[in-house]
Amino acid sequence: MASAPRPVRWLFLLLAGWLALAALRNAVAGGFDVGPLFDRYVHDAVLLLAGGSCVLRAVLRREERLAWGLIGAGVLAWTFGEIYYTGVLWTVETVPVPSPADGGYLLMPPLVLAGLVALFRVRTQGVPITLRADGLTAALAVAAVSAAIVFETALDYAPGDPLGIATVLAYPISDLVLGGFVIGALAGAGWRLDRTWFVLGVGFLTFWLADSLYLVEVANGTYESGNRFEAGWWIGLTLIAGAAWQPVPAPDAEPPREGLRLIVMPLSFAMVGLALLIYGCFAPLNALAILLAAAALAAVMARLIFTFRENVHMLHVSRDEAVSDVLTGLPNRRALTRDLERAIPGVCDQPVVLALFDLDGFKLYNDTFGHPAGDGLLIRLGANLRDYLDGRGTAYRIGGDEFCALFVPREQVVDPIVAGAASALSERGEGFAISCSHGSVLLPLEATEASEALHIADQRMYAQKNAGRASASRQSKDVLVRALAERNLELSSHAGYVAALSERVARHLALPVDVIDRIRHAAELHDIGKVAIPDAILSKPGPLSDSEWEFIRRHTLIGERIIAAAPALTEVAAIVRSTHERWDGTGYPDLLAGPDIPLGSRIISVADSFSAMIAERCYRKSRSPELALRELRDCAGTQFDPVVVEAFCTAWTEYEAWRAVQAPAEGAPTAG
Repeated sequence: MASAPRPVRWLFLLLAGWLALAALRNAVAGGFDVGPLFDRYVHDAVLLLAGGSCVLRAVLRREERLAWGLIGAGVLAWTFGEIYYTGVLWTVETVPVPSPADGGYLLMPPLVLAGLVALFRVRTQGVPITLRADGLTAALAVAAVSAAIVFETALDYAPGDPLGIATVLAYPISDLVLGGFVIGALAGAGWRLDRTWFVLGVGFLTFWLADSLYLVEVANGTYESGNRFEAGWWIGLTLIAGAAWQPVPAPDAEPPREGLRLIVMPLSFAMVGLALLIYGCFAPLNALAILLAAAALAAVMARLIFTFRENVHMLHVSRDEAVSDVLTGLPNRRALTRDLERAIPGVCDQPVVLALFDLDGFKLYNDTFGHPAGDGLLIRLGANLRDYLDGRGTAYRIGGDEFCALFVPREQVVDPIVAGAASALSERGEGFAISCSHGSVLLPLEATEASEALHIADQRMYAQKNAGRASASRQSKDVLVRALAERNLELSSHAGYVAALSERVARHLALPVDVIDRIRHAAELHDIGKVAIPDAILSKPGPLSDSEWEFIRRHTLIGERIIAAAPALTEVAAIVRSTHERWDGTGYPDLLAGPDIPLGSRIISVADSFSAMIAERCYRKSRSPELALRELRDCAGTQFDPVVVEAFCTAWTEYEAWRAVQAPAEGAPTAG
């Protein structure tokens, strides 16, 4: 009792020594008179000291005052009953049942039980319901054993009057309730050997053994006052009082971990109940024992139900955590991939937009204001995006400062919705400004697999991010495109259309991002050489003469020289030079054939020819897209690369579907 004051420890050592000597005397020299040390009233004084120490513990420990106050009152009630028995009934030949002593004895169990319940509630806060079910199983099994051993004997001994029967039967019933509760409390605590409950258990077991032997001897007519087992009552009550002074476990003690013992113990007590039921099939067994044994099995079944519910709950929680971002509560990358795989096969009639967002300025914010402030910012922005998409789609956080949106545009234009989502992920304040770059993809028109959709959206997002820091090649290209627009607006419009188609073909062929950018730049500039061609030739309503064709055939060389003046566009210039080569080698200016023609040039050649065929000319009518596509296929293998033609046909179909979702077409593009 390390937590008990020194005087209390000395008191319990003194009581323990006397009890040991008393038990030894009763066992081996019951009739031996050793003077006042073992006078029949001395044990009453021992019990008064034990009960008083329990009450003292209640006074000193405020957190458990009610528990130990009730237990101490129960010990003192039994003691006062014992004092009456010692003084009045010790030498009576026939002890009346009930007597005032029985009143004190039987007042102890309800008081102690109430104290044990209060102690259990204080010591086992937060115990899961499965362990409480284990405790109930253990309590019922122990009570069933107690009923099987003692209850029948007590029933045989009970006098004929109802009050006498009730009094006699109250003893084994109270014993089995108290013993069962203590065992149940140990089970409910996960079988952690808390010294308090362990000492209480030993005390009640000792008390129960003494009561059981008393009932047996009374039933056999052999009981005499001062019997050898009477010290069991005194030892049991002293142990119960001593339990009050055991060290209190730390309030933050680690809860019991799931392990084999946590299921073996309740199953063991269930087997006890089952064994009693089987025994009752072949030998007489009282109804109370059978009822308690059956209740123990029912408690085990309830435990299985609780365990199943807990496992289902944990499974749901683990699934939610697996697809949820811990910080923002938004779905994570795994949830996005799952939703994409579900959405893509079913969006043929209802296109879905996937948009990725990457915060700009977040690292500086994090370094300036600290990680807690950065986490708070991510939580706010995630909530903003979720609220913005409410009713439209789903917001995701896929890692770090990257967010995602998956939504159905319905009849709305996509770009404003994406821009609004980007605005929801922006925040400004004193000393900081957070914005975001974004890229989007329309499903299934531009991608038919989740990985492909994420790849395209990611490329577009970083392309936009890099566009904020325009490179030398982009700046040079933009200057030339602007010059072309100022010179001939129709050529500029045609070039933009060809560039859009060429980019989509390049993406369909899964070319690297830098190659796709280079092809788009070349497509935007493929007609830049025509700025040196007289308008009279470019706009001539009839067929061109041979000399005029010479001017036209030189425009790719002129374009190469203009573009190559910017060193950053050298590779783009090489692509532009070969945009009028033919697959069969009869093109210009270098008569290249087949794979010798740069791939970008082959792509632009197909897109340029298609655009020219569907455009209205002063000297001929435009063709329908279907006829233009048929013409491309007819010329595949002679004028055009067959692989590029097929890729173009697919890309153009997707492009037209994309344009229909983005905004209504205002008219057919012009070609130059």
